[in-house]
Amino acid sequence: MCQDVGMLDDLELVFLLGHGYNALLGEFVRRLDAAGYGDLRPAHGFVFQALWGPGKTASELAEHLGVTKQAAGQLVDELERRGYVKRVAHPAGGRRRLVVLTEAAERHLRVAGETLHQLERELAEAIPLGELREGLVTLVRTLSGDHLPPLRPIW
Repeated sequence: MCQDVGMLDDLELVFLLGHGYNALLGEFVRRLDAAGYGDLRPAHGFVFQALWGPGKTASELAEHLGVTKQAAGQLVDELERRGYVKRVAHPAGGRRRLVVLTEAAERHLRVAGETLHQLERELAEAIPLGELREGLVTLVRTLSGDHLPPLRPIW
């Protein structure tokens, strides 16, 4: 059921934050689709961010994302089929494997980063993002302490 945007002034903070997140994420996804990345979902972006750098095992990825090992494995399998990640031998040897980004994923991250920065610049013309960012940092620090909980992917 759709609600009138006039009701926004009366929404509790948690719902207002949720609607803001959904609106921003929706616009970001629309722009990435237009840039040729319609095969990716927001959950894939969470995986890419987690794997940036030396990579992780599937278990480490699951812990980082706050999902089950099975869910992380399914995401990795899907992204591997699409050519965005690959499994490589773990430097410590044994049967463990690292999941690492491919060049295709790194290209996507560059486009996604440019898209996010452009979107932020556009929004900054309409609203004081510095104040919003400071307020959100304070909110997260107050409620989460010194350790950020996993930011779970949206499926």
